[in-house]
Parts: sequence; structure tokens; C-alpha cells
Amino acid sequence: MPLISELEQRVRQHLAGLDAAGLRRHLRPPTGVDLSSNDYLGMATHPVLKERMAEAVLREGCGATASRLLRGERASFAAVERRFAEFKRTEAALFFSSGYAANIAVLSTFLESTDVVFSDELNHASLIDGMRLGRARRVIFPHGNIEAFSRLLEAEHCAGQRFLVTESLFSMEGDVAPLAEYAALCRATGTALIVDEAHAVGIYGARGSGLIEASGIEEDVFLSVNTAGKALGVGGAFVAGSAWAVEYLIQRARPFIFSTAPPPAMAAAIDAALTVIAEEPERRTQLLERAARLRELLADRGVTVLPGRSQILPVIVGDNARSTAVASTLQAKGFDVRAIRPPTVPSGTARLRIAVNVSLNEATMHAFVAALVAAMAETAPCREVSF
Repeated sequence: MPLISELEQRVRQHLAGLDAAGLRRHLRPPTGVDLSSNDYLGMATHPVLKERMAEAVLREGCGATASRLLRGERASFAAVERRFAEFKRTEAALFFSSGYAANIAVLSTFLESTDVVFSDELNHASLIDGMRLGRARRVIFPHGNIEAFSRLLEAEHCAGQRFLVTESLFSMEGDVAPLAEYAALCRATGTALIVDEAHAVGIYGARGSGLIEASGIEEDVFLSVNTAGKALGVGGAFVAGSAWAVEYLIQRARPFIFSTAPPPAMAAAIDAALTVIAEEPERRTQLLERAARLRELLADRGVTVLPGRSQILPVIVGDNARSTAVASTLQAKGFDVRAIRPPTVPSGTARLRIAVNVSLNEATMHAFVAALVAAMAETAPCREVSF
């Protein structure tokens, strides 16, 4: 048997540490009732999207074969970018292979060494990593705290450009950033506002374009990042904004320049998704009604959900091991809920992230709430009794 290398020993020690902390992750396919995915509108299995994507594969093949600046460009990419820009009411949009790549591209491209970037403490990992790759000085402020941001904005010296980076709907908290207040401060101070609309695009606003639209701040946003793999049901992501900013990304954004383009068929499916969102607004209405109803049912049974009105309902468990135990119990009963643990969320706040989708009905929600209450009771820590 070969000797274990020092590298393997080191890695095995790290894995053992994850086991000891209850933080080892495991890959498992979906089973049971979906209460964990981001397919909020049920678009991933919509017959129109599937048909359009299949037709595009037969027409254009499976892969783009190169980056878009080589041989990977397609007319379908340019067409869906134009349509998405119209959807977001911006001059232009640029399609990336994922939301992670889009966030890395935006922040590593525009942030320069003389700049300061203000970041919500609960921003997504892709935003954090993008800011790390950018050369600007980072200033982190308490989650959603407009007063703290305002104070820091006034206090922090900046020789270059100021940026504010925030999600619109926070994926692990289920709450909404004070976008209108941010926009007013950014407008008054010349701060460039960058908004990640990953969990809002397709759902909020009169046209479903997101919380930027719903907040009435479309003219105040420098760039937005909009994933197409959540409510839109496909994959990839669009950066939307001014034509000059999008052109600069094409010229300088390394994740765009040096990545093979996404499969062309994705463009056809996303185009179909935008049509469905426009023609079937009841999906968005039903989603938020079901989310409100599930919050009500959970509250009636004494289950505390973090405040919010979105389709994301976080139930804080706290302990890592208990959160996975509750999730496993629910999965065994046919409800696909996943435990979310550090570093995805802050230490001590392990939780169940309940994601509502339009397919949930009243009977399923009642059964799920009953199963959750029972699972929480079964895994409750024992209390010491004094005599």
C-alpha cells in the first residue's frame, strides 16, 4: 500500500474537521416534494421551454465550441440579450454561463485600486469573491442597515469611484434590501449601485423583471446581475446596464473572454421563458400567495420564520447536527428540504431554507407543516431536570 502523502493527510484532516463540526456536505439527487430548489415558477419543466430548447439543439447542436470572441458567437445570443435588455429597460445586456461568473466578471472588471466598494455583510459568495478579485478597498456594513451605510459612505475617503453592492432579495434570509433608500443615497453621492437580482428576476414588479422595477429605481442602477437558472428555469445569467458598460465587459471581463460560450439552445429556452412570464403573470401571483399561506400555516403551529414576504422561508435551527437531522427526517417523509449550514450562513444560524414554488397546494402544505413540527420536536435538545 502506498504511503499517504502529506497533502492527502492534510486534506483528510480538513475533512475530519468538517465531520466533527457537522459541516460535511453530500451530493444527493432530488426526491419527493420540491421545497428546496429555486425553480419558483415551475419553468424548468414548462412544455414550451422544453420544446424550444429541444428544437434549438437539433438546429444549432449541443455546444458553442468556443468563446464568443472566437467561434462561439451565435445570433441567438445577441437576440436574447436584446430582449433581456428590453425586459430590464436597459440599453444592453450580456449573457454569461452562470450568475457566479457574471458577478466575478462585473466586480473584477470595474473595481479599481483607488475605489471603495460598500458591501452588505450577507452578500452571496460570488459577490464576495468578485470584490476580492477587484482591487477596490472593501467596506462591509450590517445587513440591510441604511443608517450604517449612510454613515460609512460619508466617513470613508475615496479618491476614485464609490460602489454599493447588494442583493435585492437575499437568498438565505428571504428579505429584501432597502433599494429605494440605497438608490437615493447613491444618486446624491455619485455612488454606482450594483444589484444582484438572482432570486427576484422573473417574479417581482408589474412585468416580472425584478425588485429594481418594483422599487422604481431603474434609472439609478449602474448594473444588475440576473440569473436565468432560478425563476426563469434555464441557466446562465445576464448583466444588464448601459451600452458602454456592457461593451467594456466584452473587452475586459476575463470570465467572458476566456470561457467557452454557453450551449446556444439555452438562449432559445430563455427567450421562451420571457414569453411565458409575460403571458402567464398568474404564476407570479400564485407563487407569492402560496408563500404567504405557508408562512401563515407555520406561524399557526408556532414555527418561527425569519421576517419577510418572499418565496424564501428560512427556519433557524441553530445547531448544525440538528438542522441536518430535521432535514433528513423530512426527506424520509417525502419532503425535499435541505439544511443550510456555515459558511453559507453565519455560524450558529444553521437553518432549513424552505423554497416555495407554484406547484404546492393546500394539502401538501398542511402535510409538510405537520411533518416539520414533528421533526423539530423529535430533534429538540433534552432539558436537564434538577432535583
